[in-house]
Amino acid sequence: MDNPPKKLLDQVADALRVRHYAYRTEQTYIHWIRRYILFHDKRHPREMGAAEIEAFLTHLALEGQVAASTQNQALSALLFLYREVLQQPLEKVEVVWARKPQRLPISS
Repeated sequence: MDNPPKKLLDQVADALRVRHYAYRTEQTYIHWIRRYILFHDKRHPREMGAAEIEAFLTHLALEGQVAASTQNQALSALLFLYREVLQQPLEKVEVVWARKPQRLPISS
């Protein structure tokens, strides 16, 4: 009896564990990958690419109003998915980036 292929998010978790990523990183990456899939009406990431990643990250910046660091976290999760799990290199991803907060100088 053959074992059915593992679900995509289980494959991601396995790939992260083999590379000794922190458990919190694993949870975070799976969260972003799940949101990406749901954003694109449950299409399999193998059927998508840079254009869909750009749409998702741009959506996070504009509608979601996430911080730049949050957007970077989502991008890192998706790059890991495509490079390490699907072995599908991506062409350059062009994104509307969230604005980085301006730091004001502190006078002493």
